[in-house]
Amino acid sequence: MLSPAEILGAKGPLAQRIPGFAPRVQQQEMAEAVAHAIEAKETLVVEAGTGTGKTFAYLVPALLSGEKVIVSTGTRNLQDQLFHKDLPIVREALGVPAEVALLKGRGNYLCHHRLDLALSEGRLRSRDMVDALVRVREWSGRTRSGDIAEMDELGEGAAIWPLVTSTADNCLGADCGQFTDCFLAKARRRAQEADLLVVNHHLLLADMALREEGFGELLPGANAFILDEAHQLPETASAFFGIAVTGNQLIGLARDALAEDLKSAGELPIRDECDRLERCARDLRLALGEGQRRAPWRQVAERPAVVAAAQEAAEALAELTARLEPLAPRSRGLENCFRRCRDTVERLHLVTEAAPEGYIHWFETFTRSFSIHLTPLDVADQFRQQMARPGAWIFTSATLAVGGRFDHFAARLGMEEPTSRCYDSPFDFPSQGLFFVPRGLPDPSSEGYTTAVVETALPVLQASSGRAFLLFTSYRALNEAAELLRVRSDFPLFIQGDAPRAHLLEQFRASGNGVLLGTGSFWEGVDVRGEALSCVIIDKLPFASPGDPVLQARIDALRARGGNPFVEHQLPQAVITLKQGVGRLIRDVTDRGVLVVCDPRLLKKSYGHTFLNSLPPMARTRDIEMVQAFFAE
Repeated sequence: MLSPAEILGAKGPLAQRIPGFAPRVQQQEMAEAVAHAIEAKETLVVEAGTGTGKTFAYLVPALLSGEKVIVSTGTRNLQDQLFHKDLPIVREALGVPAEVALLKGRGNYLCHHRLDLALSEGRLRSRDMVDALVRVREWSGRTRSGDIAEMDELGEGAAIWPLVTSTADNCLGADCGQFTDCFLAKARRRAQEADLLVVNHHLLLADMALREEGFGELLPGANAFILDEAHQLPETASAFFGIAVTGNQLIGLARDALAEDLKSAGELPIRDECDRLERCARDLRLALGEGQRRAPWRQVAERPAVVAAAQEAAEALAELTARLEPLAPRSRGLENCFRRCRDTVERLHLVTEAAPEGYIHWFETFTRSFSIHLTPLDVADQFRQQMARPGAWIFTSATLAVGGRFDHFAARLGMEEPTSRCYDSPFDFPSQGLFFVPRGLPDPSSEGYTTAVVETALPVLQASSGRAFLLFTSYRALNEAAELLRVRSDFPLFIQGDAPRAHLLEQFRASGNGVLLGTGSFWEGVDVRGEALSCVIIDKLPFASPGDPVLQARIDALRARGGNPFVEHQLPQAVITLKQGVGRLIRDVTDRGVLVVCDPRLLKKSYGHTFLNSLPPMARTRDIEMVQAFFAE
């Protein structure tokens, strides 16, 4: 039998089946390391630079292992790409009879029961919603998987989806009258039977949280776990091991209870209670203040309006719970709403009282909703417990190491001295890229900084003929730069927020000379190959906002333990984020481009070398003439 390295070699089956397949030593070495970790049931942490081909490097040994393997990705888009594109290629090349399956969270599958409720309730907000519901009903008769990603014309963010998909709260499970035809149940059965299962981090972590209560379905059956885009895990895990109550949960509960009562031929004995709960949720949102923000709960906990609104919401929940209890035997739907009410009463009490030790108490407001959270200060102990069962754990990403070390990542997930490997990108960065640090920019905290960034960017954009990403560390800076560029630039502008991310990227690629302005999610998981993207301009070193309540609590805790929060947490996180942003530029062996980091702290501050030492080995310059010459070649 061929070894993983031989399979990925110049004469292996993948080279024979994939046109233009280029063997890479880094990929072959990573595949051997993954194979050893699965066989020895070890923990392995792997940074694989852009172009290494890490997906094939872990799929080959996973399929050959004969073990039950779970592969988890960072997003649903990556999950779909892995399952529908990469996995079939490797599986066919290897000729292994392994059963494979794809499983997403319940909110990704059409729910027959919820669809019937939406059709019978008849209280949709707009004609567009009615049209969308009709299209979903028609699609429901054609689809075999029920995966809402099939309906590209609606998009994953369509307002209709929450009405026709289930949540952990409102799913009736085996008690549902349509359980036999349930798309989620069918997907879960396929998942249990699969040799290799593809999930995403949200689903895996949700299963971990359930496992703590004895209900996890995925973890007990697997022998090896491969977690791609693993740099996202610590923050994602914090959310799943915490407690939260949102305005949308309260409003959804009120509406579901009313709809279930209607469906069971009730005489609307609970309409007043449902209306009261929905009103209380809106009043609590108003009491938390205008605008959108994240802040510690202590800032509002003693405000009379907040105390009164929270108390009113608790009373409304208790009242609805009492009204639902005698109605619960009438239908499974009403019984489920009764249980949800009872559980939400307890959670609302927890998130509005003083936080227990070891938890961060904070809230966030949105345009029409809010969330109140108790987030674990540290998930290391909980994650370590999940990894305690026998099996292999492989963590991989293009950005895990800081200065060649994995201490920061390993500590956040409770790993003690895992085996680690770092494989550099096979790309020829010195000839493919140029790193430009402009002269003369003011301090990033100065009032006119974004204007100076735009002034610096304009000659670069002229030299590159557009074809650029401008990545910002805040929406405020993004919006300010967008207004300036609308006046100063002739290139097509694509602004985050103007359209869904996938549509913006499609339009950017098609334009040929576009300039895309983004923040947050555009720093990672975006793959634009070829000349369409030839320049990445970053406004600031991406330090997280010190005003963020979760970050501030971690800073305080580190300081209380005698640690150095900047060195131990803020700097490593910023380095990893910058590496993600930089990784958007060179995506293939034929790509060429210029990286621009505008922040003068990169060269003026002592910590700048930590960033510089973590970036690809591009040629460096401080002169715009070198940039112009690069693009003129």
